[in-house]
Amino acid sequence: MAEIEREAMEYDVVIVGAGPAGLSAAIRLKQLDADLNVVVLEKGSEVGAHILSGAVLDTSGLDRLIPDWKDRGAPITVPVKNDRFYMLGEAGGVRIPNWPMPPLMSNHGKYIVSMANVCRWMAEQAEELGVEIFPGMACSELVYGDNGEVKGVVAGEFGKNSDGTPGPNYEPGMELHGKYVFICEGVRGSLAKELIQKYDLSAGKEPQKFGIGMKEIWEIDPAKHREGTVIHTMGWPLGGNAGGGSFIYHLDNNQVYVGFVVHLNYKNPYLYPYMEFQRFKHHPMVAELLKGGKRVAYGARAISEGGYQSMPKMVVPGAALLGCSVGMVNVPRIKGNHNAMLSGIAAAEAAHAAIKAGRASDELTEYETEVRTGPIGKDLRKVRNVKPMWSKWGMMASLALGGFDMWTNDLFGFSLFGTLKHGKTDAASTEEAAKHRPIDYPKPDGKISFDRLTNVAFSFTNHDESQPCHLRLKDPEVPIKVNLPKYAEPAQRYCPAGVYEVIEEEGQAPRFVINFQNCVHCKTCDIKDPSQNINWTCPQGGDGPNYPNM
Repeated sequence: MAEIEREAMEYDVVIVGAGPAGLSAAIRLKQLDADLNVVVLEKGSEVGAHILSGAVLDTSGLDRLIPDWKDRGAPITVPVKNDRFYMLGEAGGVRIPNWPMPPLMSNHGKYIVSMANVCRWMAEQAEELGVEIFPGMACSELVYGDNGEVKGVVAGEFGKNSDGTPGPNYEPGMELHGKYVFICEGVRGSLAKELIQKYDLSAGKEPQKFGIGMKEIWEIDPAKHREGTVIHTMGWPLGGNAGGGSFIYHLDNNQVYVGFVVHLNYKNPYLYPYMEFQRFKHHPMVAELLKGGKRVAYGARAISEGGYQSMPKMVVPGAALLGCSVGMVNVPRIKGNHNAMLSGIAAAEAAHAAIKAGRASDELTEYETEVRTGPIGKDLRKVRNVKPMWSKWGMMASLALGGFDMWTNDLFGFSLFGTLKHGKTDAASTEEAAKHRPIDYPKPDGKISFDRLTNVAFSFTNHDESQPCHLRLKDPEVPIKVNLPKYAEPAQRYCPAGVYEVIEEEGQAPRFVINFQNCVHCKTCDIKDPSQNINWTCPQGGDGPNYPNM
């Protein structure tokens, strides 16, 4: 095929992703210099369409970015009034008191929010300042300059046939060039992954660790609704099979966020994270809350959990990684949006100073220094051992030792454990099926629990079926020849959207089927596949989930 010719547009800063990091960067750049040309490219059909988070928001990042956010009508109106933590067994639970927990664990002064709606509001603030925001514009590739620097991105390529050739309505897209490019794609984004590999940015760092977070929005009986209540649980149903836990957040309008997180370093390939979530809702405490209610939305996304010791180098010539592209979630606090915003502010300030000094396309080392030594680094350093403790020694040890470690870090600034290592990647943690037994999961009842495909309909995801499959196998034979006999092909189970199937028909060899139309862009397959054979790439712009107020 002849080389595609594209028009190019020049900007001061090109931002990939309209999440909290990207929008914070855009706003801060225009606050610093109204004449800077700033563009934000968002693959979702609208800003917020691909945003999924718990979320109890620590407003420290927003306080710094837009101090008068309350007066500006930010959709942040439900303060936390009641903060509870439970250890669950199958039939009941024990409340763990709040007083032994370090102050950093308190949700007092925080807000229950829809981050999708917060991002929609932030986009309005950015546009008022003159930022150009283009939703439905997926960035399919990076553009490099003559010296290997990141020069820009290709965005808005549409109309390829399923074989990758240009279709009758093919649009080649445009190159958007910037003095600096900010990669704010969220967890395991395809451009960030390319940069991390190309420049070996994880050299000397611990492997990044991940969880899969699944979430439903419920409208419940008003008599059971307790606006401002935050509940977290650990224990049942996961037990010793996997790390993880749940959240139940009572927001306004008789709605409740019900979420479940499974750490992706689990060993048993028969584990089925989605069905663990559905089983959790039948716990007496949860089932009673949801009885008579209605599930109105569903979604899923991966969560970066490696923390302080897993953050890669964040800058390359011409580009910087922000937010979850680096991995800035504080795991015990279950919070990362504040750090994403702070990273956007830090990157914007570094880029502004560089452009003012006549620089372009170099490494914004000032940004990385601020992340590692400023509020983000301090936030993550205090909790750096909680995740590896859980992985190595289990849930109960991580509660006791992790709590002690957070106290010493908070009070004295040091840890008796130093900095623990994570060890294996989540993919390498998967053990062979022969070492484990299949897990018998109860059939969903259609009232409180639901089958996977029914729930995926409530993510409102959609992909043009004529385009190339964005879930690419490095070797098409691996799923059946390697993963099926060795690992019972766990892609059938770890995907929360039913994308992957093994079809076994009488008299025929098993077939591996990819239903890419179902994909909710969680990236779990790219992370957990034990053979690392699946590469998640970006579908054409506007495709994917359409989350209402996740």
